[in-house]
Amino acid sequence: MSATGPVPRLHVVTGKGGTGKTTAAAALALALAGTGRRVLLAEIEGRQGIAPLFDAAPLPYAERHLAAGLDGGEVFGQAVDADEALLDYLTMFYRLGSAGRVLRRFGAIDFATTIAPGLRDILLTGKLKEAVSRTESGRMAYDAVVLDGPPTGRIVKFLNVTVESGRLAKTGPIGRHSRSVARLLHSSLTAVHLVTTPAAMPVQETIDAHDELEAADLPVGHVILNKVVGSGTVDVTAEQLRDGLARSGLPADEDAVAALLAEYRTGQDEIAAIDAHRDRLERLGRPVDELALLPEGVDLSGLYDLARTLRRSTGGLRRSPLRPGAAPEGVRDAQ
Repeated sequence: MSATGPVPRLHVVTGKGGTGKTTAAAALALALAGTGRRVLLAEIEGRQGIAPLFDAAPLPYAERHLAAGLDGGEVFGQAVDADEALLDYLTMFYRLGSAGRVLRRFGAIDFATTIAPGLRDILLTGKLKEAVSRTESGRMAYDAVVLDGPPTGRIVKFLNVTVESGRLAKTGPIGRHSRSVARLLHSSLTAVHLVTTPAAMPVQETIDAHDELEAADLPVGHVILNKVVGSGTVDVTAEQLRDGLARSGLPADEDAVAALLAEYRTGQDEIAAIDAHRDRLERLGRPVDELALLPEGVDLSGLYDLARTLRRSTGGLRRSPLRPGAAPEGVRDAQ
């Protein structure tokens, strides 16, 4: 997933339910975690969908080592919780410290996020921005942050909430915080990747989401076509099937050949349909990456196989660790 200009450091992965966006996000994190690289893989919806892919315990709010990336890097995992993020926010901007936890016990945090629903998304995106821009021992804490984001139907509202809040709060910590997050999310340091399967409804929803992201001036990255079966069409005749069965010592009677030919033609029809969906996606003008369907489901071994497939398109995202005290191009502007 190469890019011109600044290399994306925040990768937001979205898709319609059932397309495998969590699997794609996990595979992308592994692919980005090359030699000497640290990648944070985060989720925000409280589903705990990431941990089972890695055969790991449920993710905590605190960042935790999750797996080795491809070629020896490290992937850390985190379940970002809005309540905990608000406590961090109160400590960071208002120096409340333990007083913030007292407010939580009295239900003040639930009250705040209930009367201002957008506040929850502001806190979540703010936490991601902090992870992207944090430095440790003279270098960036993470070379990349991958978010298993909300589904396509909610992604624009989620990413654009800081723009609206920044307009409402012109001054003070909330206004400054919202504007800094908005600058990151609308910059080339962010890429929103769309996951779909080769079927009419998710492909159309992907196209709609792409158009909405563009209209909101949010940076679209790649389209990931997931759960792809088979490859190009090849003409096979009944005579070829009969000869092949006979050479293999298998029954080659008319019923066996007819059944095999019908099954083959059904598979070819499915492949032709996939080709048509791929053509629609390619017309968006974005790179389209394909991930194969894993018939037995996604286990840890299969997840690494998917990561290797994605790695072929991530070369432009790999950079050596920053020199001490440096920040990648564009991070300072997004702060």
